[in-house]
Amino acid sequence: MEQTKRKTATSTAVKNRYNNKVYDPIIVRVPKDTAKAFKAKCAAEGISQAQIIKAAIEEFLGTSEAEV
Repeated sequence: MEQTKRKTATSTAVKNRYNNKVYDPIIVRVPKDTAKAFKAKCAAEGISQAQIIKAAIEEFLGTSEAEV
């Protein structure tokens, strides 16, 4: 019998507390066609959507992740 490791509520709660402490969400609405094309290109290139957004913000601010 194979047992799968289950995710516990405690570990999820800890991760959520950490994320809430360290990160702020930024929400943007774009046309559906733009979102679809963005998601498809990210998937095709193997790049996370968040990585693209973070890079654009860093470029706009003139910073890099190492400086933040």
